[in-house]
Amino acid sequence: MLEFLARLFQRHSLSSKDVAKERLRLVLVHDRANISPELLQLLKDDLIKTVSKYFEIEEKSLEVTLDTSDDVVALVASIPVHRVKRSVKVASV
Repeated sequence: MLEFLARLFQRHSLSSKDVAKERLRLVLVHDRANISPELLQLLKDDLIKTVSKYFEIEEKSLEVTLDTSDDVVALVASIPVHRVKRSVKVASV
């Protein structure tokens, strides 16, 4: 968790070497998790759709990644929230 926070706050000061290293790490994680970029994009789209029901979010800044540690894959989503929606439309079944 601390590593994620450190990466989050250092995002703007990364060198091109660090950015390339992070991209390579993400590619390796995706390969190990056996998830295609298309599937990850579908997941991201579904997250946007679902979270947008309850919050006003900044879709352009939303980041979804997979992280591995100790042979466990974790889905990590960073979703900038502008505000909570006070009324939620409930779809009838």
